[in-house]
Amino acid sequence: MPAGPSFEAIREAHARIAPHIHRTPVFRCRSLDERAGAQLFFKCENLQRTGSFKLRGATNVIFSLPEDAAPRGVVTHSSGNHGAAIAYAARRRGIPAWIVVPRNSPEVKRQAIADFGGEVVTCEPTMEARDAAAREILERTGATMVHPYDNDGVIAAQGTATVELIEDAGPMDIVLAPVSGGGLLSGTAIAAQSLLPGIHVVGCEPAGADDAWRSLRSGQIEKNVKVDTIADGLRASLSERTFAILRERIDQIVLIREDEILDAMRLVWERMKLIIEPSSAVTVAAALLGKIDIAGRHVGVILSGGNVDLGKYFDFR
Repeated sequence: MPAGPSFEAIREAHARIAPHIHRTPVFRCRSLDERAGAQLFFKCENLQRTGSFKLRGATNVIFSLPEDAAPRGVVTHSSGNHGAAIAYAARRRGIPAWIVVPRNSPEVKRQAIADFGGEVVTCEPTMEARDAAAREILERTGATMVHPYDNDGVIAAQGTATVELIEDAGPMDIVLAPVSGGGLLSGTAIAAQSLLPGIHVVGCEPAGADDAWRSLRSGQIEKNVKVDTIADGLRASLSERTFAILRERIDQIVLIREDEILDAMRLVWERMKLIIEPSSAVTVAAALLGKIDIAGRHVGVILSGGNVDLGKYFDFR
């Protein structure tokens, strides 16, 4: 049996979350098509409520909680987007949410969590510190852990973005999605290959956080000893669950340099008038910089989020 949630679970998740999320648009850009030599279809999760695709997974899990467990609330750890999504979805269900956030996360993301009603708990920027802080809260409150990606309910709901992309834009030859912990890419692959057998699914990853690329090459999970990327949403490592899905389904992972991430961010802003964060820019860079053969093809590009302080990356004076 294939690893991960079924396509039926993705359909069920889509029905569950539909009243609480935006069905985000699919945008085109003639100048970027010309540059890529392909037809690009941008799934704009940067325009999602809370500013990223993470709302899909968070909403699915929180609205699946049993009535006896929900009042105790939820806990997660997050560099920002998943935390904001958990806080938002928890507020819609009327339950508390505790979000463990690395101290080096962008202030715009921490503020969003607080604005949506989540309680922010800061920790050192390591997975060990995140896990320890989350465990302490769980033991103290009896809340439910909602992992950012190591959860079938989260993975299933992340795949709903690709369902919408294909329903709204038609068949694709290739779909590109960022990879960090692997939840979005796993859900993307299951949804895309269920709807379009033979489609190529490509993960896009910063060269400074290349654990997924190395893991698929070696056949075992490889951790990052050091992470060095401005794509703060792509600093996590694969879980056993997501690694098993990606090993079965992904055609390749391409690596994107830091300067390529910045160039892609600015290009989308200038040509499409869309604000995307660095984690979104890896897919754009892969499509535009010859990282893969897309000539003449229909290519789905997942823009995963748009929560960014532009002044941090560009001097507009």
